[in-house]
Amino acid sequence: MNRRKKRSAGAAGKGATMRGILRYLRPYLPYLVCTVLLAIVNVAGTLAVPYLAGRGIDCILGAGEVDFQALFRILIAIGGCTLAAAVSLYAMSLCNNRVAYHVLSDIRTDAFKKIGVLPLRFLDGRAYGETASVVITDAEQFSDGLLLGFSQLFTGAATILGVLVILFFMRWEIALIVVCVTPLSLFAAKFISSRTYKMFKEQSEVRAEQTALIDEMVGNLKTVKAFCHEDENMETFTKINDRLEKCSLRAVFFSSTTNPATRFINATVYALVALLGAFLAIATAGSAAPFTVGALTAVLNYSTQYTKPFNEITEVVAEFQNALACAARLFALIGEEEEPSDRELPALSEVSGEVGLEHVFFSYTPERKLIEDLCVTAPAGKRIAIVGPTGCGKTTLINLLMRFYDVDGGRVSVDGRDVREVTRRSLRENFGMVLQETWLKTATVRENLLMGNPEASEEEMIAAAKAAHAHNFIMRLEHGYDTVLGSEGALSQGQKQLLCIARVMLCRPPMLILDEATSNIDARTELKVQDAFRKLMEGRTCFIVAHRLSTIENADLILVMKDGKIVERGTHKELLAGRGFYFDLYNAQFAK
Repeated sequence: MNRRKKRSAGAAGKGATMRGILRYLRPYLPYLVCTVLLAIVNVAGTLAVPYLAGRGIDCILGAGEVDFQALFRILIAIGGCTLAAAVSLYAMSLCNNRVAYHVLSDIRTDAFKKIGVLPLRFLDGRAYGETASVVITDAEQFSDGLLLGFSQLFTGAATILGVLVILFFMRWEIALIVVCVTPLSLFAAKFISSRTYKMFKEQSEVRAEQTALIDEMVGNLKTVKAFCHEDENMETFTKINDRLEKCSLRAVFFSSTTNPATRFINATVYALVALLGAFLAIATAGSAAPFTVGALTAVLNYSTQYTKPFNEITEVVAEFQNALACAARLFALIGEEEEPSDRELPALSEVSGEVGLEHVFFSYTPERKLIEDLCVTAPAGKRIAIVGPTGCGKTTLINLLMRFYDVDGGRVSVDGRDVREVTRRSLRENFGMVLQETWLKTATVRENLLMGNPEASEEEMIAAAKAAHAHNFIMRLEHGYDTVLGSEGALSQGQKQLLCIARVMLCRPPMLILDEATSNIDARTELKVQDAFRKLMEGRTCFIVAHRLSTIENADLILVMKDGKIVERGTHKELLAGRGFYFDLYNAQFAK
């Protein structure tokens, strides 16, 4: 019973994958029709050659008995058929390439677009390299299998059908042998290919795991070297690489047995046709309808041409199993549930900055509780500091404010409006964020600064850079504001953070989120930037996540978090006077 269930589930999975492939092929149906027509022309030209060659052999009866006029006409016909077959094959290749690479482009576009609308919960739960492997490597493998299928499937099917018709027309006895024996090739191919699908799927999954490890190691190479973790990473890589080697060898070995099996069957067919054809040639010699040597030659050629597509199709079937496994992973990504659409919701406008969290419950996984019954009110224009030990929920609170995650219970509101009842774009446009982890895209300094406010003037951009104390080092770059950022060593972490601060200052949003915004800046520059921040924060609601408690002494309200709950709240002086958890944190930093 369990085997039946697994088999039906696997069949359903393949069926869904095939429907997905057909959906992407539908816009290119005219090219597929052209491919079929060109395949028919190619096969007709190819199959005409053995028949004409047999007729040409029959024109040579013996020494001095050659019909040169008929032979010349046959040679011209053979040349015309060969030319037609070659031209149609070239045109068919153009159509196949166009379909395969357009489908590849469409799938990659949809996969990349899907990544942009997936909830962060999905992306945070997977290695980034694994997702990249699906979009890049699996898509390439799928395209290769699709191209191979188009190139050989149509011509193979047309060749099989055409040869059968010709053989029945020439000698039905020979055609009957061919029809009875060659289906064994299909049975052998089906038996092997049905078992290689799982192997290719496993290969694709292990390859994605390896890509994820490489991506993680390359992206954090400095950390790896700093902790001398090269040997451990090499050991992990070797284990994954060995698994990939074994499953790849297993998949390739089993898929490669298809061709020898079908070739053995096809060789048997050829031998039987040759034997029966020779007996027929002898038996019908001198009769009214003799089976001539030329006809025997043509029949032998046709038996070879008939069996050849079986070899090609079995190769296609083996490769197509790999393509199906890759396509299944692609469609699984494309079919992931998106963030709920908010296009019909109104935009958040004319924001004063009053933020509230009312009886909020949230956890990343159901079995591990994090935030429970959290209530916070941040009046407009006030500075709210959030402090606490690592893992207490500070960054999670920021994720809920920005609606990177939705609450499991309760509500988050801005100016009394539930953030789930306005568009995410309008909500995030009213927040400015400076995080401890800086992010700059591969573009010019100017493009990075104008990312949040493309309409800003040159003077406004330079003023924001000066306020963030970034203007001087920008002007020392090779091309100033037109310098392209991208090299890892082009800017220090502190300089990158100053650019992120300047970017927010240029936007001037009504609400700010500062998550250790000056952690990578030296103390002297930090004092200057803090002064710029004070000017920026005037009249704006600010949420400040800080580990250095000296930076939040002037906050209007300090929220002390522990285990997902607010255990204390008040001003700096009030919390110190209370001699509670905040008092212990503060003294832990400044104790002599």
